Amino acid sequence: MSRELDSIMRPESVAVVGASTRAGTVGNEIVCKLKEYGFKGRLYPINPKAGEICGIKALGSVLEIPEKVDLAVIVVAKDIVLPVIDQCNEKGIKGIVVVSAGFKETGAEGAKLEQELLEKIRQYGMRMVGPNCLGVINTEEKIKMDASFADALPLSGSTAFTSQSGALGAAILNISKDFDLGISQFVSIGNAADITAETLLDYWKDDVNTDQVLLYVESIANPQEFSRLSKQLTKEKPVLAIKAGRSSAGASAASSHTGSLAGADLAADALLKQSGVIRVNSLLEMFEVAEAFANCPVPRGKRVAIMTNAGGPGIMATDAVCEYGLEMAALEEETKNYMKSYLPEAASVKNPVDMIASAPLEHYRNTLKALINDGNVDAIMVIYLPLMNLDPIDVSKTVMDIKGQYPEKPIVAVIMGKNEFFDKIKKIEKNIPFYQYPEPAANAMSKLYAQRKWQQRPVGKEPLYEVNRDKAAGIISKAVSENRSQLTTLESIDVLDAYGIRTCKYAFAGDVDEAVREANKIGYPIVMKITSVKISHKTEIGGVIVGINSEAELRDEYSALLGRLRDKNLEDALDGVIIQEMVKGSREMVCGVATDPQYGHLMMFGLGGIFVETIKDVAFRVNPVTDIDVREMVQSVKAFKILQGSRGEKPANILQIEETLLRLSQLVKDFSFIKELDINPLKVSDKTGEGIAVDGRIEVVPEEALKILSDESIILL
Repeated sequence: MSRELDSIMRPESVAVVGASTRAGTVGNEIVCKLKEYGFKGRLYPINPKAGEICGIKALGSVLEIPEKVDLAVIVVAKDIVLPVIDQCNEKGIKGIVVVSAGFKETGAEGAKLEQELLEKIRQYGMRMVGPNCLGVINTEEKIKMDASFADALPLSGSTAFTSQSGALGAAILNISKDFDLGISQFVSIGNAADITAETLLDYWKDDVNTDQVLLYVESIANPQEFSRLSKQLTKEKPVLAIKAGRSSAGASAASSHTGSLAGADLAADALLKQSGVIRVNSLLEMFEVAEAFANCPVPRGKRVAIMTNAGGPGIMATDAVCEYGLEMAALEEETKNYMKSYLPEAASVKNPVDMIASAPLEHYRNTLKALINDGNVDAIMVIYLPLMNLDPIDVSKTVMDIKGQYPEKPIVAVIMGKNEFFDKIKKIEKNIPFYQYPEPAANAMSKLYAQRKWQQRPVGKEPLYEVNRDKAAGIISKAVSENRSQLTTLESIDVLDAYGIRTCKYAFAGDVDEAVREANKIGYPIVMKITSVKISHKTEIGGVIVGINSEAELRDEYSALLGRLRDKNLEDALDGVIIQEMVKGSREMVCGVATDPQYGHLMMFGLGGIFVETIKDVAFRVNPVTDIDVREMVQSVKAFKILQGSRGEKPANILQIEETLLRLSQLVKDFSFIKELDINPLKVSDKTGEGIAVDGRIEVVPEEALKILSDESIILL
């Protein structure tokens, strides 16, 4: 763990610059909160016009403090912040929290001021939270620091939390008390000029007081660094994130299928998946899942047992468990026989175990122990519907008592009663999470299992294939030298072929006679496709003709193609045609690359063909991808079942399809100026099961391509 943040998160002395005597002001609130929460260090309010603030003597400036100071919390007007930083440097203060607003969030002038602030911070070797932030909190007993202006004093616990939004951070701190979720540390990063979410992921990785991390992020400034640090942290501790901003605005401007499907949120979602971060979609879900991680170990597997005193909730819970990707455990015969020995005849000992409405506490106790000891059970959901005369608090205490004796398996409780119960249970020290309905409980259990899967997931490798990079570079160089950003179909296929991506046999023909010669070499049936620097989507002008079975038929189709071009005044757009072998295969996939302005290249794989943008059965990952990433991509789409083969159909060569994606990854790593790339369709051969690229589209950023390729002294082909 980097210790340089200790001056902020574990200070022995704090100066509040801009402290105020006026109640209700931020400068007053922070001083009073530090005092009220019981800060263990020395506290110095700084205000040249005040004698005493919150009962503590005020000083005129940080330079008047008689001893070393670790942290300065700055709450002054934006124009005074930089001079205060100079004074802090003179005093030797290394930790800075700038609560003051008026920086880049206000526009260009504020952004300039923030840049000047950051330059001073770096010049002086300081670390800074903010500006424009809520403050920081550390609940550790020997620190006890609440240097924020959030309303509620936080509960102490093992959950660290950071937020880009100060207001939302304050709300989450308040709500955390309703869920009885204790906080270890809280950092409102505000504009994140210096300390970012990535910085905190690194800091919290080795913090012994933090067992899980919650994030609220609106943007990820450094996706590669975020992913690197998240992968390290999430192997040890769960990270739950709300990523705001789901809009895919701008995707409609993309020209490829991959580009049009790749919105900003898909890029963020892919990055979080690859980083082991568990994404949640609401504050409510964040707390429901965080409560599970705070009270449960991760399960060994996904087999769930349900015990209930009512059949209906048991069925609902079963549905939820299965819908969230978990499995209902097949109970051992010994377990079922034991339960039969004490449960009434009307009870069901199958999973879900229905102990019926009259179940006493003893039945809850015995059944829970039996399920814990069952080797086929990885996790348990206990449901109680208030019936008869049992007090739900007594049921809860019974379950928690057994959990204390057997802590190795996760247990969640669903108490389908009044809100009064949840008010009461908050006053009791808990060791299991409580839910009012089965669905959020099942969701939380699925997230526990997701963490186990991630922990067991191999790191993955990025294989390096032997390719003809020079050939691909030459093809691209020729296109950009002609002021073209879009490669022709032939050029695109040639680039794919240079990178070892399986393409169907093909040849270029400049006229009908050459087309016939090439078709005779390849063998009928063949496919004829127009290639043109002016026409991007061939199907829109009937530029793809399949199933040509003879020379006569080829000549007729060529003539008809010329006629369609004449009708659209596109005669001069014809550069030639591509003659291809006709790959027989009913399964069509798509793979490609799009460029996100923030996250970089995105790999896509899924169901292809003409309905790719309608059905949208696709998966994305941020490039570069590993062999594990592409395996998960291929297996995550619904069309994977089609690839596995059915009704006597030959299974697809999954390893070869995965290799195709890895070769594409290498291609866009080698040529970072590729903007969009499509292979649609990647047709699965009925004969061999191979994924064969029968069409391709590549678009580049010409300015970047010219610069990079000229620097490499590429000879135009």
